Amino acid sequence: MKKVVKGMVGLLIALIITGCAKQEIREVVVYTCLDQIYSEPILQEFEKKTGIKVKAIYDTEATKTTGMVNRLIAEKNNPQCDVFWNNEVGRTIILKEKGVITSYHSPSAKDIPAQFKDSDGYWVGFAARARVIIYNTELVKDEEAPKSIFDLTLPKWKGEAAIANPLFGTTLTHAAALFQLLGEEKAKRYFADLKANEVVIVDGNSVVRDQVADGELKCGLTDTDDANGAIEDGKPVKVVYPDKDGIGTLVIPNTVSLVAGCPHPEEGKQLIDYLLSPEVEEKLAHCRSVQIPLHPGVKTPAKVLPVESIKAMEVGFEEIASKIEPTAKYLQRKFID
Repeated sequence: MKKVVKGMVGLLIALIITGCAKQEIREVVVYTCLDQIYSEPILQEFEKKTGIKVKAIYDTEATKTTGMVNRLIAEKNNPQCDVFWNNEVGRTIILKEKGVITSYHSPSAKDIPAQFKDSDGYWVGFAARARVIIYNTELVKDEEAPKSIFDLTLPKWKGEAAIANPLFGTTLTHAAALFQLLGEEKAKRYFADLKANEVVIVDGNSVVRDQVADGELKCGLTDTDDANGAIEDGKPVKVVYPDKDGIGTLVIPNTVSLVAGCPHPEEGKQLIDYLLSPEVEEKLAHCRSVQIPLHPGVKTPAKVLPVESIKAMEVGFEEIASKIEPTAKYLQRKFID
């Protein structure tokens, strides 16, 4: 009898231990394309608030977005990721079209303007950046700085301007937006003119920033978060929000989505709710990334322009997404090779 009792007690203890272990193992896997220096503190804060272990996979600067998207597509039949935090929107929409992500209407997205979220709930935009021209103030006077992306094709900037590889990240999104807005003929002419003007192609937006900040080049196209890093470091640079009197500046939000068939859907939804909160937008606005909140009324530093004060390029994100693949193929053949 004693042996039976001992056995039952042992079994009970084992069940309790097993149950506790199961309760403790709460985790969420996130793939993120936002620079690790900015995204990691946000994810650590979520982990601290919820007790949910975050396993984050970060991309590389040279293959922004594209590498993560290809990985998600390859894993479609056996998802390893719960949440995709993209630093742009075009390829997120491609994932929707391929059935890689699923619908989730987060309560945190309620106050985000309709143009920055999918009506069916497949993705929501938050914490936007703008595509800007950065220039070195020791080499370029303010009044002589390029005011338009088309100025980079002028002879005065020959061999003196840089862009990130346009097959990846926000630079590809920008290129696709130009093909959508200008039409194929004018967009091809623009990139042909850039190539003829010996634009320097580098491995990422941060490299554009660094080469301009160090005086290796006079100007270039980059994102507001990269440019602000140089400004905060005291580098001799300023930015221009281009084409205020023309096609406008491209404003690109981060996007977040729930992966279809993911292993931890409830934890994934909790992470999405947190990422879409005004709290996170405020944090991203006040750190070096100076991202532009999409929630109304979020407190920001003076250097962060309200989204409504920027003349935004009038393009639809769905239309941009439809141009991503053909734009990349054309630029690979005619601009890169």
